[in-house]
This record gives sequence, structure tokens and C-alpha cells, in this order.
Amino acid sequence: MAGYKPVIKASAAREIEDIGTLADRRRVVERIGRLADDPRPPGCVKLAGGDRYRVRQGRYRIVYEIRDVELVVMIVRVGDRRDVYRGS
Repeated sequence: MAGYKPVIKASAAREIEDIGTLADRRRVVERIGRLADDPRPPGCVKLAGGDRYRVRQGRYRIVYEIRDVELVVMIVRVGDRRDVYRGS
């Protein structure tokens, strides 16, 4: 399988920086890296109302779009499970 390139929006990068602990940030970044190998891993969920997916990493959710033609995984939002779906 061809590898995808993870691209993180500037707003999502700020959300990653705001994650509480360094260990949690590292786990989220590692999970994003694994999306490059398999953008539709077991446990990913396609969100209603668009072409977005989400994966869980502990109490955090990573919301992303898959662009198969360009082989890009665009990270749109990263945040606590309570807040990540509001306003997106």
C-alpha cells in the first residue's frame, strides 16, 4: 500500500500544542503518524455530514479527511472528546 502524507492544519497544530501533558501529545502525534500507513484503521469512524473520519487516542479525538487522489491525510481537529465535535 502506498503511504499517505499527513498534513496538519495550523489550527489543529495549535490544538495539539494545547493538549495537557507531553505524554498525551506524543501519543496523539504517534497516532497521526500511523494514519499515514493506514488512513482507515480498525476503530475509525466515518462522521455524518461529510467526508471526515475520527480515531480515538485515549480521551482525545483526531478528526481528519482522506484525500485518496493526492495520498494525503488532512488533520482537521484534535481535542478532548467533549469538545472536538463542537463548531466543526
